[in-house]
Amino acid sequence: MAARHHLYLIRHLPTAGNRQKKYIGWTDEPIESPSHKEMVQLDRLHQRIVYGSDLLRAKQSANLFLPDASFQPDARFRECHFGDFEGKTYADLEKDKDYRNWLDDPLKNAPRGGESLLDVERRFLEALGELPDGAIVVTHGGPIRIALTRFSPSPQEFWSWQVPHGSLWKFEWRNQDEVKEGIRCRSLSEVPITGSERM
Repeated sequence: MAARHHLYLIRHLPTAGNRQKKYIGWTDEPIESPSHKEMVQLDRLHQRIVYGSDLLRAKQSANLFLPDASFQPDARFRECHFGDFEGKTYADLEKDKDYRNWLDDPLKNAPRGGESLLDVERRFLEALGELPDGAIVVTHGGPIRIALTRFSPSPQEFWSWQVPHGSLWKFEWRNQDEVKEGIRCRSLSEVPITGSERM
């Protein structure tokens, strides 16, 4: 039977912190001025509403990609809260024992003062389960990697997924109940929608 429930996840365009390879989870910084290659409008999706993280970079990206759609912010679509690791890079943290523990098992371990990926997964999947068919969500790299790890027909580890800024991921299930039950999707495709550098 053909898939009947579709979901589109888009990673926001890059910020200055992203370009500097910083952890900027809940830091609310704007996207950098997009290049002409990044200013792609997704008219082919014909959506009147786009959902997304309540952080500025998601809203700004949604406004560029779907300028005629109404933006519905939801904090459950936010990136992981990196706590003490916010604003720092791998080079800043590589000798930090807590950081190394978090990298080794990000689902169970949380950054100091932040949240584990298991916490992110719970809130993110709850929000996904409430979306209508064909919903578009502009979110962050962490939540998209969670969705890919949880739902991909070809399982991979969380850190192995490459999720470039400005990429579009299409998931397809038989029905919405499969999403709520955490069943792997029947079809997954990545459609890069910008010419931006993969990060």
